[in-house]
Amino acid sequence: MSALWTRAEALKATGGEALGADWSATGVSIDTRTIARGDLFVALTDVRDGHEFVADALAKGAAAALVSRVPEGLAANAPLIVVNDVLCGLEKLGVAARARTDAWVIAITGSAGKTSTKEMLRQVLNGQGRTHAAQASYNNHWGVPLTLARMPADTEFAIVEIGMSAPGEIAPLSRLTRPHLAMITTVAAAHLEAFENIQGIAHEKAAIFEGLEPGGIALFNADIETAGILADKAKVCADRLVGFGALPGAKLLADDIQIGEKASVVRGHFRGQPFLFRVGAPGRHFAMNALAAYGAACLVGADPGLAACDIGRWSAPAGRGLRETVVLDPVEDWTFEMFDDAFNANPASMGAALWVLTAVNATDGVGRIRHGRRIAILGDMLELGPTEEALHAGIADHPAMTAIDRVDCVGPRMRVLYEAIPDDKRGRWAETAEDLAAQAHQLVDAGDVVLVKGSKGSKVSLVVEALRRLGERRKAGADRGRT
Repeated sequence: MSALWTRAEALKATGGEALGADWSATGVSIDTRTIARGDLFVALTDVRDGHEFVADALAKGAAAALVSRVPEGLAANAPLIVVNDVLCGLEKLGVAARARTDAWVIAITGSAGKTSTKEMLRQVLNGQGRTHAAQASYNNHWGVPLTLARMPADTEFAIVEIGMSAPGEIAPLSRLTRPHLAMITTVAAAHLEAFENIQGIAHEKAAIFEGLEPGGIALFNADIETAGILADKAKVCADRLVGFGALPGAKLLADDIQIGEKASVVRGHFRGQPFLFRVGAPGRHFAMNALAAYGAACLVGADPGLAACDIGRWSAPAGRGLRETVVLDPVEDWTFEMFDDAFNANPASMGAALWVLTAVNATDGVGRIRHGRRIAILGDMLELGPTEEALHAGIADHPAMTAIDRVDCVGPRMRVLYEAIPDDKRGRWAETAEDLAAQAHQLVDAGDVVLVKGSKGSKVSLVVEALRRLGERRKAGADRGRT
C-alpha cells in the first residue's frame, strides 16, 4: 500500500517538530480500538486525553503519533510529530490533503439524510472513479478534517459530510473542505435548543455554500418551506443553483415516486433528459435522498445511466432504516420484520419513518396472536428546545398513525406522545430503553412489522438488539435440538 503521509509531508503540513526515526503512514486514526498497522495516530483530547493512548497505538503498529507533548514512558526514538495543538495539526493535515488533490469535492449537510445520501453517492461514484468518503457520521469539527486528512492524493471524487449542533459551525468546515458542489438534503426541526426557529436552522445549513470553490454548484431541496432562504444564499455564493424535488419548478425534478414494500422507484427528468431509478429501501425520504445523489453525480461528471443503475444497489444500513427479518421459529417459519432506525430522530425523520412502516403489510395467521400488526417503538427526540413537548405530542396527529396498530414509547419526552395516543393504539411506556428492552419478548409476535426509532441518546438501539436476540436465541436452541 502506498504512503498516505510521509514524515516530511506531515511535517511540512503541520509545521511541527519531528522526533524519532523516519516513517511513512498508510492511514490516519484517532482511536486505538480500531487503529491499523501503519496509521498515523492523532492524539486528540475529548472525554479522554489521546496522549494516554500513544504508547498503545505505537505498540499496535502505528507508524507515528501526532502529539502536543511527549507522553511519559515512550522509547527515546518513538516516532512523533509535536505540534502546539493536536486538533489544529489535524486541520492542517486536512488542508494539505485538500490542496494536493484534483478530485471533485462534494460537501453534504441537512437536518436528515446526510449519511444516507453520502452512502448512496459513494455507491454511485465508486463505479466511476477513485472515491473517498467520510467514514460513518464523521461530520463535526474533528470528523471533517479527519476525513480530509485520510484522502489519498489520487482521489477523483471526494464526499464530505458536514453537520452542526449550534450556530456558526458549518461555514468554517465548508471553507476547510472547499467543495465544488455543496448539497443540502433538507431543513427540519432539529437542534432547536440552539436555534430560535427553523428559519435559523435554514440559514445555518445554507452556510455550507460559503465554502464553495469558484464556479461552484449549490444543490438544495426545493420542496421545503425554507427553500427560499437556501436559494438566496446560493445566489450569493454559487455559480450554479440546482433545486431538486417533486414540486413544479425544481430543476432536478421527480415527476413520479412509487413507494413499495421493499423499494422505491423514481421517474423524472434533469437537464432535458429523462431518468428512472430504483432505490433499495422503501420511503419517500430515501427516494428524495437518492434524487439528490443522482443529481450530484451527474453534476460532477458521472455517467447518468450508470448512476441510475448503481443507486439501486444501495440499501439502508443498521440504525438508519435497515430492514431485517427476525426468525422466531424456523420450523414454523414464523418471522417478524423490523426496521432499525435507532441512530437519529427529529419530527421530520420520525414522520418519514412512520410512512415507511405503513408501506409494509403485516402477516396474519401466524404466531400466538394470529393477527399481524404494525408496531412503532419510538424513543425520545433530543435537542428540540422549548417546544419539545408539543413536537413529541404532535406525532400522534401524523396521518400515518391511522395505519399503525400500536405505539410503544421510550423516555420522559415520549411520555407526552404516549398520553396523546388513542387508547386502542397505546402500547407500553418505559422510562428508559433498558426497561423496554427487558420486555422485548412481550412486544412482538410473528407476522408483525416493527419500527424502532429515536435519537441516539435515547438508546433505543438496545431495544433493537433485544428484539434481534429473540430470534437468535430461539434459532440457536432449535439448531442444537437437531444436532
